[in-house]
Order: sequence, then structure tokens, then C-alpha cells
Amino acid sequence: MSMSDPLADMLTRIRNASMVKFPTVQMPKSNVKVNLAKTLKQEGYISGYHVSDEGPQGQLIIDLKYGPHNEAVITGIKRVSKPGLRKYVGVNDVPRVLNGLGVAIISTSIGIITDREARAKNIGGEILCEVW
Repeated sequence: MSMSDPLADMLTRIRNASMVKFPTVQMPKSNVKVNLAKTLKQEGYISGYHVSDEGPQGQLIIDLKYGPHNEAVITGIKRVSKPGLRKYVGVNDVPRVLNGLGVAIISTSIGIITDREARAKNIGGEILCEVW
């Protein structure tokens, strides 16, 4: 059976694995998921990721990051734009997550970028998720 929202599945897997302190989380690979993992790595929310070609479409393995006292770096992760209700923003309406403490990840015409990059490049797009 096909999944209606694979990105929400990815975020839920990361959220659940982070709550039970798993070192890694594994999911089916797609280009959007790999680009989202790359953005999370650049922002410091995960320690790394790698792609394997096992299975029919491959696997994306994300290495979760924890603090010095074993607290999760990702305290919250939320899907904003859903398949039933897409959420698009212009450059003037790009949100700030927790007044800049979190990050909104936006899909734009130049790729998947953060809210700070979108403001700097003067571009809007679809808000995929918020991470804090």
C-alpha cells in the first residue's frame, strides 16, 4: 500500500526514535528526504546521515544527535504543509520558529532551504516542517 505522506512518516520516525534515545533511525529513501536530512545536518540537529541501496528504493539512515547529558537535540519537530492543505508563504511571510531558536524548512524553486536562507535570498516557498 502506498503512503500518502512519506515526509510526515520521516518526521514521526525521527521524533519517536529521539524520544527513546535510539542512536539511528532508518527509512525508505527519496530525494526530498535526503535533502531534508542534509538541511538538518547543516543546522546541527542530527550528527549525520548516509544512504544505502538496500531494498527496492534504498534506505536513508539518520544518526541522531544527543547532548552531553543524553538529552535529545531535537526537542520538537512538526509537519506544517500537509498533502490535504499545502502552506505556501511569500518572502515577507517566512515564519520565525520560537523567535529564531528553531528553524523552518522550506521547499523553494532553488531547493530545500531554511527560513534564514530564504530571507537572505529573498525567496518564498512551501513550508515543509518546523524543527526546534
